[in-house]
Amino acid sequence: MNIPFLPPGDYRFPDPAYALAECDGLVGVSADMDTQRLLSAYRAGIFPWYSHQGYIYWFATAPRTVLHPEKLHIGRSLAKTLRRTPYRVSVNRAFADVVAACAAVPRPGQDGSWIAPEFQTAYTALHRLGYAHSFECWLPSPDGDILAGGFYGVQIGRVFYGESMFARRPDASKTAFARAVPYLAGCGIELIDCQQDTDHLRRFGSETVDFRDFQTALQRLNNQALDTPVAQAAWLD
Repeated sequence: MNIPFLPPGDYRFPDPAYALAECDGLVGVSADMDTQRLLSAYRAGIFPWYSHQGYIYWFATAPRTVLHPEKLHIGRSLAKTLRRTPYRVSVNRAFADVVAACAAVPRPGQDGSWIAPEFQTAYTALHRLGYAHSFECWLPSPDGDILAGGFYGVQIGRVFYGESMFARRPDASKTAFARAVPYLAGCGIELIDCQQDTDHLRRFGSETVDFRDFQTALQRLNNQALDTPVAQAAWLD
């Protein structure tokens, strides 16, 4: 097993084919995770999964799970929630809070969070550059809106790369996602990268694709501008 070290200042990544075949998807290890390395990684279908002893571990997954916005499926239960629950959904109104909440959510089978402080710093820097976006689900309250759930991800061209979500109230993250997908489609997003194949995502209409086909789609869509930029801070309803 040959795991390459990615030197500082060199943002090229090796082709993930070897990593997928021989290293369980581990493409490389770096001592840095700045915005240029993140953007280079996502363009190649690679993402940072966790850090250990000061090093960042970069992965690819195959087959890749994606969602085409036009295939979004809303089940009966969630449709009822969308009609009856007074949640409100926004975009980019509380990016740092969403990332911090995602980091704090306990994950079954995980000891702690992969969203370490250096991850939060890096994605916040991407957000300031206009590449990372959050969607928030709020529960109105007499004392002020309560952040009930949400998710964040990275947008390059017409691709949105989902990263993590959280929920403090029932169906809050699902509500955020259900409202966000049509909004992103309206901006011009044609592909949502879901990374992992889960029952939760399949209920929304996700599907798995061959990694090479995924990379081909990225090469086409990453270089196409959106019809409408993702709003800096706005309500979706």
